[in-house]
Amino acid sequence: MRRPTPAPQPSPDTAGAATKTQWREEILARRREVTAAVRDAETAALTTAVTALGRELGRGATVCAYVPVGGEPGGTAMLDALAASVGRVLLPVAREPGPLRWATYDGVDALVRAPFGLREPAPPFLPPESVAEATMLLVPALAVDRRGVRLGRGAGFYDRTLGLAAGARLVAVVRDDELVARLPEDAHDVRMHEALTPGGGLQVLGQE
Repeated sequence: MRRPTPAPQPSPDTAGAATKTQWREEILARRREVTAAVRDAETAALTTAVTALGRELGRGATVCAYVPVGGEPGGTAMLDALAASVGRVLLPVAREPGPLRWATYDGVDALVRAPFGLREPAPPFLPPESVAEATMLLVPALAVDRRGVRLGRGAGFYDRTLGLAAGARLVAVVRDDELVARLPEDAHDVRMHEALTPGGGLQVLGQE
């Protein structure tokens, strides 16, 4: 297993004093420096881990996931592995501010370009409440800390959505160095239950 690299330390020097904006800038800069070879290796490791997760959940489960874009870890191979294991994968549809809508993943070829630089399934779309059918959510994140505090991009789509997913396992998918000791937290932030990283696999959060 690949040894995780040291966690990012945004300015100022003490991470506890850094703002969410500073964390975002630092992590996005680090992601831009990741080589294609490292991305491919991380995608392969995450796909293997997701395959095991899908087998654990079993056929008939519903999993909410997402299409990684930009420097986000993972790729569409993760979605194919999930679909082969559980049968039903829902992807988010982001439009106007508010909870995310959802659509069924029917393969890479069925994805279309969408706002915010995303790739989504074509209509028909499902209402936000469809997230309540999920056993697990794989949630994109810039970072997550050991308590479960997640750092997103700041649009608030997931903060407005996760409250509808009562009872589901919330798994933040991040690179190894994006699982950190402590992040700034706001009152509306919904904590993750687990983190999934290429080198560390699935790790339970909230135990420190």
